[in-house]
Amino acid sequence: MSNNTEYQKKVKRVSNCVKLKEPDRVPFIPVLEAFPVYYGGKTIKECMYDYTKTESCFDKFFGDFKPDLGWDPIMIFPAQALEKIGINWFRWPGRGIDGDNIMYQYIEDEYMKEDEYPEAIRDMSDFMNRKWIPRSFSAMRGFEKLYTRNAMWFGFLGTFAAFDDEVINSMQSAADAAKIINEWFSYLGDYRQKMRNQFSTPLAYGGFAYAPFDMLGDSLRGTEGILTDLYDQPENVLSLVEKIADYAIEDTLRAAENSESPYIWFWLHKGVDSFMSDDMYKKFYWPTLQRYIVALTEKNLVPVVYCEGSYNTRLDYLKDVPVGKVIYDFEDIDMAKAKKELKDIACIAGNMPNYLLSYGTPGEIVEYIKRLFGECMDGGGFMFDTGALVDDAKFENFAAMYEAVDKYGRY
Repeated sequence: MSNNTEYQKKVKRVSNCVKLKEPDRVPFIPVLEAFPVYYGGKTIKECMYDYTKTESCFDKFFGDFKPDLGWDPIMIFPAQALEKIGINWFRWPGRGIDGDNIMYQYIEDEYMKEDEYPEAIRDMSDFMNRKWIPRSFSAMRGFEKLYTRNAMWFGFLGTFAAFDDEVINSMQSAADAAKIINEWFSYLGDYRQKMRNQFSTPLAYGGFAYAPFDMLGDSLRGTEGILTDLYDQPENVLSLVEKIADYAIEDTLRAAENSESPYIWFWLHKGVDSFMSDDMYKKFYWPTLQRYIVALTEKNLVPVVYCEGSYNTRLDYLKDVPVGKVIYDFEDIDMAKAKKELKDIACIAGNMPNYLLSYGTPGEIVEYIKRLFGECMDGGGFMFDTGALVDDAKFENFAAMYEAVDKYGRY
């Protein structure tokens, strides 16, 4: 069978599942983070400081496993670019993390203060340029002076007078980082072609998205800040979340225009069962997320809603999407119930516990998959994924998982 034929079979297999049809077998779509690096015998540190080393790792992975949707090395970020801009909210091996093979970490903080809602609501672009960027990147502090709103007519004199050495240095740091990032993007583009032509593997993603509430809670206010705001200034939270949703939809659609993949991955964080009540989810979280999801489906994109954490109490909300247009990928849910509730609405995936991959046995992996397939395969609309991004799985467990999906996932 030619590579092109195998590639098209995978495309159709996944597409049929999205459309709630039975494919020839359950698609295997594991979301990969550092696992191919470990599998290829490299460390996170050496691959972040020389991203070209990821190629041999991913080659080995795709040579041994044949996913129906695959990930290029996009999760292994170029460390030199991060250093150029002085990123404050990220730690990795070589900067802030001891050990060469420990996964990178995000550092939360209040990058928007509690009294800055009116400013952000009034002009989000100006707030991001002059507040969020300088606080987030130590080499970008000069951006604080880039106030351009009054540059019309001879206002430009004051605008450009602000371009002192600090601004120039920040601009140079941004330009230096941009060069590295664009070279990395080019490398990723070349590897995607290799995935298609050599490994017959469709790209898993065409873009990334987040619930508008999470964009505020994760990146601007932090967990403690957003929890307080829900009680102290709920109307400001609602107003800013709506504003964020507007530009997020616009930006995602623009970015996806030339993508080879229709799948837009939504990484959900603060909508889990234990974080907010049902009333709060209904008021603050779901409306803008639902609007975002629907807007993408109207442009023939396929939202893959990656529900991190427990989502057992949210199923009624998840039904409110266009039929046969969305994938829900779960970390922790009663999959039998999810299948029953969503089978005529959306494709489901996920729920394979990552702890089994790290600490279990091949036999336990196989038994879990057999039970999962018994609950979810019937009628199609189901794909196989792990409960979270794969990092430190035992190699024999990953292989057992792959073989079990192929053996027991045939219709």
